[in-house]
Amino acid sequence: MKSVVAILATTLVVLSPVAFVQAQSPKPAATGKTAAPAGAGKRTDVYHVHITKAALGKAVQLGDWLKTPDRSNPMPDHFIVLRHQDGDAWDYVVITHLGSKATVEAAGTAVPPDKRDLSAWHNDTFVNGPSWEEFTQAMGIDKDSVSKTAGSVYSVSYYRPAPGHREQSEKMLSELPSASNDTTAGNVLMQHLEGGPWTFLTIARYNSWDDFATGEKNSVAQTTKKDSPWFRLRDHIDFHTDTLTDRIAP
Repeated sequence: MKSVVAILATTLVVLSPVAFVQAQSPKPAATGKTAAPAGAGKRTDVYHVHITKAALGKAVQLGDWLKTPDRSNPMPDHFIVLRHQDGDAWDYVVITHLGSKATVEAAGTAVPPDKRDLSAWHNDTFVNGPSWEEFTQAMGIDKDSVSKTAGSVYSVSYYRPAPGHREQSEKMLSELPSASNDTTAGNVLMQHLEGGPWTFLTIARYNSWDDFATGEKNSVAQTTKKDSPWFRLRDHIDFHTDTLTDRIAP
């Protein structure tokens, strides 16, 4: 991915041995759901989260640029690009794996002159998260799954805990879904290191829009319960957004 960040993030160390939208447990393609969302309790790697809004009339060009691997990067194919369908004001989010460490260098500008006018605005945040292996399995982009998951739906959410509620918020976001009829296929939890005004980022993957709709229908029925995720969220979180997306790369 040809990064549009205003700073240059460079990988120092290569890979280490990688939503609270009602349900969050990663399900690798052939093994079923694991014990917790990828990144719950163990976040070994650094990722860069780039959220951007296309300039008027430039959405196609911006999307094409964002999904083009930058072969000058040490790990040019370690990224995912998701496209807004419903929710927040942005159009694309690019999540790039940087390895176990990253640094910022004062070396020129990261955005070529012919690409500068493609984006109306953007923001960038470094986060820690699971290993790339865990991330790709949860997101359905590992080599054994990527060709079969083109129809996946991703719910991208970020959260800012209320003062004094950070531990409770992380515990809540790290839990397995309580409903037996959860329809997510994979989940990731990441934590802010530097950048945007939020603390946690979650991505919940569904195999299809039908699965997402079923999951929403199931979760709405739980909101009348006092201990439901809907009420618990409002006990600990000051601010959050949810955005539905599809995947345009890889």
